Amino acid sequence: MKEHASRWALVVFSFFGIADSAYLAQGELRGILPSCLSGGVNGCQVVAKSVYAHLFGIPLGIYGLIFYIVVFTIAVWALFMKHAPLKRTLRAVSAIGVFVSIILFFVQLSLIDAFCLYCEISAVLTAFIFVVAWLPEKSDSAI
Repeated sequence: MKEHASRWALVVFSFFGIADSAYLAQGELRGILPSCLSGGVNGCQVVAKSVYAHLFGIPLGIYGLIFYIVVFTIAVWALFMKHAPLKRTLRAVSAIGVFVSIILFFVQLSLIDAFCLYCEISAVLTAFIFVVAWLPEKSDSAI
């Protein structure tokens, strides 16, 4: 993938991640459960009501929002300047995001026994961000 296209892909993926996380965060802060029906069971509400929906009293959607805003900011910055520390930072942030997404997926699978569509969308977006962030660029040999 060309450098410029990969940077734009990161901007787009993180933008959708911001929208997804903002929906979940604002719903939680307003006391509105997300609605999504998957297989006749309202998995989003089950996940949102679980004890695992908060970390240190903060809704997980807020953490997601922060993650995607950081990725978006770095990706936009990378559009205008090519700098090795930006690429390394983006790779580190995306690796953390994938690690957290994997943990949260297994929490839904094994502890909550329900899946939230919005959480899975976020996990897929995070995986895309990770893959694109780790794509080699022409200048990676200098990094």
